[in-house]
Amino acid sequence: MQLTHYTSNFKKQKHPINLICDNITNAPNIGSLFRIEDAFNIEELIFCGDNIPIGKRMTKTSRSTEKYVTHRIEEKIDDVILQLKKTHQIIALEITESSTELSTFKLESNKPIVLILGDENFGVSEFVLEQCDAVVHINMYGNNSSMNVVQATSIALYEFTKQLNS
Repeated sequence: MQLTHYTSNFKKQKHPINLICDNITNAPNIGSLFRIEDAFNIEELIFCGDNIPIGKRMTKTSRSTEKYVTHRIEEKIDDVILQLKKTHQIIALEITESSTELSTFKLESNKPIVLILGDENFGVSEFVLEQCDAVVHINMYGNNSSMNVVQATSIALYEFTKQLNS
């Protein structure tokens, strides 16, 4: 028998992860990121940028999760990273010359995590990459070198929460 929202027996557990979204402005992606934050029960979703469309256009994919998940909008990502760098392990999800494959990356067990997601068109900026403790990527096996930010975030959060729970 298929379980419903009300009959599933998933154990609720908060994970010490913050997502920072660097200028992610596509409303359906934003709505989906709210749902992912709820699904993995992470600490906070932080949108950085000038024109973040939190509103009616994203509610179709958010399924009302924006009403209860912790989130905020900050104009400057630099300030947010500098503040969180004091207490968190800062990890960017980006393909670079020196990035580590996600499946082989090991989290520092004593620090909460910040996962930085880049702009849908340009990825994580060089300045932000320089502030990171680590940069991880998801191996790709087809012709394309990137995937949708929400799909990539889901994969990364699955891997991180798996490590945190083991």
